[in-house]
Amino acid sequence: MYTLGIDIGSTTSKAVILNENKEIVAQSIVVATVGTNGVSKAIENVMTESGLTMDDMACSTATGYGRQTYDGATYQVSELSCHAIGVHHVFPDARTVIDIGGQDAKVLSINDSGKMSNFIMNDKCAAGTGRFLDVMANILQLDISELEVEAAKAEDAVSISSTCTVFAESEVISQLANGIPIPELVKGICESVAIRVASQARRGGIREEVVMSGGVARNAGVRNAMEKELGVTIRYSELSQLMGALGAALYGLNKINA
Repeated sequence: MYTLGIDIGSTTSKAVILNENKEIVAQSIVVATVGTNGVSKAIENVMTESGLTMDDMACSTATGYGRQTYDGATYQVSELSCHAIGVHHVFPDARTVIDIGGQDAKVLSINDSGKMSNFIMNDKCAAGTGRFLDVMANILQLDISELEVEAAKAEDAVSISSTCTVFAESEVISQLANGIPIPELVKGICESVAIRVASQARRGGIREEVVMSGGVARNAGVRNAMEKELGVTIRYSELSQLMGALGAALYGLNKINA
């Protein structure tokens, strides 16, 4: 038996196929915005990798920013619930989940069974999100994957005082013109994201174990800055960007086995 989880994010589409033993059979991440063929491509990729077809799926579950735009799923579930389920599966002791996505940042409190008990969400501003990092990387003519490498080179960080992405963009351009080294700027950018999200996390209350999910979790510059701000160890997995899709597939499997 197989279940398919589809996470339709604002900037990426993710898909995961699980077997009845809750083992990942195939996974895919496609960088494409909502409304493009990113979802179809992610699903095509996991089917090709696994050698399966949609007919082999006992059910499919859609989650994420664009879940309501997708008609092909058996279930539609909030990304909050799916990230909680996915993180609990990988980190059973997790009690706080920090999920930084492309367009928003969410802090979830979960109980010992992986159910969400509270959440705080910032979806009003791009600052403190993956989009903020994308914009800054473009200004610095870096690939998003290079940010953590550059941040690690810096001994000091340049403070990015603007909390608005547009103003922060102007601030970074000005700092570049003044000859500030790129590593110091990148470290400051990572710290800016961490400070904003850490403030959000404190409002919800921090209970260890703390886990980061979402694509930004893979950025060590942001993770390290977040650990410094919160004074806790933050765990993450190579599956961090797939937590929503994993949780969606697990949700479907749990429904079938109920």
